[in-house]
Amino acid sequence: MKLFNYFRSSAAFRVRIALNLKGLDYEYASKAFAKNEHRAADYLALNPQGLIPALDVDGTVLSQSLAIVEYLNDLHPQPPLLPADPLARAQVRSMALAIACDIHPLNNLRVLNYLRQDLAQNDEGVSTWYRHWVAEGFRGLELQVAKHSSARRHCFGDSLSLADVCLVPQVYNARRFKCDLTPFPTLVAISTHLESLPAFDTARPEVQPDAQ
Repeated sequence: MKLFNYFRSSAAFRVRIALNLKGLDYEYASKAFAKNEHRAADYLALNPQGLIPALDVDGTVLSQSLAIVEYLNDLHPQPPLLPADPLARAQVRSMALAIACDIHPLNNLRVLNYLRQDLAQNDEGVSTWYRHWVAEGFRGLELQVAKHSSARRHCFGDSLSLADVCLVPQVYNARRFKCDLTPFPTLVAISTHLESLPAFDTARPEVQPDAQ
């Protein structure tokens, strides 16, 4: 498998975690955002969405991080990233989507660049925007996760799940933008525990081959 990647992409971060958890080897193919390599014609021919990540599996390219992670989970069921019970699966997906659909799209690089370049926002304006939407998203997620986490080590119950795979990259970015995380002790405690696990630790942006 080949993972089209960018070290700072939180969506790619999720997929790196999942690949590590499943113990799968993959080729790391960097697409530098600063050079617009993800918008190059050869990459758009593979992934018309022009986004990162994308996973090439024997010539078939999958896009969108959650679709990729669920594919990997279906193909390699251990360790499971979704519970067997349908209601529990829906709860985990709800947590993951709160991050992947409600928080991340408002704060990804193309949105931040639009704020800077087209709307003439300075760095402080962009950071204020970022912090606002993280706080908005984490407020509800904190309560949801606190209700379902067994010991503040995982988002749901006492097992790794898709929600954990999404949480760690989002907390990482929140720290990078100096968001106030004190109102979210459950999310911080869970992320701190997960970050100590090898599968999460080796997926960190700063240890990737294209880290700058």
